[in-house]
Amino acid sequence: MTVDLAEVQRHTIRTLVVVQAVGALGITIGIATASLLARDISGSESQAGFAQTAQVLGTAFAAYLLARLMSHRGRRIGLVTGYLLGAAGAVLAVVAGVVGSMVLLLVGALLLGSTTAANNSARYAATDLAEDAHKGRALSTVVWATTIGAVLGPNLTGPAGALADLLGIPELTGPFALGAIGMVVAAVVVGVRLRPDPLLLAREAAGVAEVPPSGTAWARAIAAGRERPVLLFATLGMACAHAAMVGVMIMTPLHMEHGHAELEVIGLVISLHVLGMFAFSPVVGFLADRYGRPATLVTGAVLLLAAMVLCARSPEGSSWQIFVGLFLLGLGWSFATVAASTLIAQHAPLEARTDVQGATDLVMGLTAAAAGGLAGLVVDAWGYPALTVCSIGLVALVAIAGLGARATTRSPVADRVGA
Repeated sequence: MTVDLAEVQRHTIRTLVVVQAVGALGITIGIATASLLARDISGSESQAGFAQTAQVLGTAFAAYLLARLMSHRGRRIGLVTGYLLGAAGAVLAVVAGVVGSMVLLLVGALLLGSTTAANNSARYAATDLAEDAHKGRALSTVVWATTIGAVLGPNLTGPAGALADLLGIPELTGPFALGAIGMVVAAVVVGVRLRPDPLLLAREAAGVAEVPPSGTAWARAIAAGRERPVLLFATLGMACAHAAMVGVMIMTPLHMEHGHAELEVIGLVISLHVLGMFAFSPVVGFLADRYGRPATLVTGAVLLLAAMVLCARSPEGSSWQIFVGLFLLGLGWSFATVAASTLIAQHAPLEARTDVQGATDLVMGLTAAAAGGLAGLVVDAWGYPALTVCSIGLVALVAIAGLGARATTRSPVADRVGA
């Protein structure tokens, strides 16, 4: 029986849009409170960023492990596994708040990173059956769907606190309880709806039955990077943009709380930040396909630079600088991530596609985890403005990566597909 690949691609996109929306609710609902919960449990502001850092670190390792699972079993099994592990992590975070255990909180945060890894993998799943010239739009459509849950999530901190009171658990654990429900729903949707599996179907259509048995996943990813240097530049750009965003974002709630900003206002700022991350991704995807992915990556660096300047000048508490700065931080991240992800989706060889994507997300996560861990120490020692100034170095590397990607994709074929 002949399979209509175009129809399967449309079905895949529709399914992933729903999954991203629900999964993002599970991820972002705790962003505004994670650092505050870690601070309350540990009793130290220098450890406030450890929960988010653990989640980022969990995302890094889960991305690599889920990619290996997907290479053998397909996208569907990998995504379901990621969402269920994340739900378990959210439950552990609630327990940690109840018993006052920093160890449990960090373990829960590590598992919670699996959901972020699954959502990241979903953006690649959107490109498995897409044409090269339209990969940016396919990827960005799924990324855009994150807006629904991501913007709603931080604004549920108030209702989540009321739920926590009802259940007799600490107020700051309420968001994690609601998040666990969202992750389970995402797992059910993808398990039922993502059929046929886009990655397995793409391999079948291309005559690639299975991943070559020789070598490790990491070795295949490195070999692909050596053969196609654009993959290395894309990885550099995505990792540095993510690290710069994570480091500043996780410390913003503390910076605002020092100025006596209310939790609802902090949630609003995070929502605006997440809006910048995801809401305009279809426009970013169009620009990446139309004007080139490397140019879009450099544009992301410019926006990130503007964000750092505004955040550095923001006073403690609520201010227009922090609102605009966090929005631009998200928008710059969107430009850089969509552009770099599309470069990877386009140039990674099909037989090693999940290996390259998993390795890239691993590097991105480890870099961001290091930035998140250092962020708390920098803020504790020198303050929030110093953190934003330090992050400018990462932004410079994003620009360099964009220029390097452009230099290594100059060809007639690349020009036609907007690479």
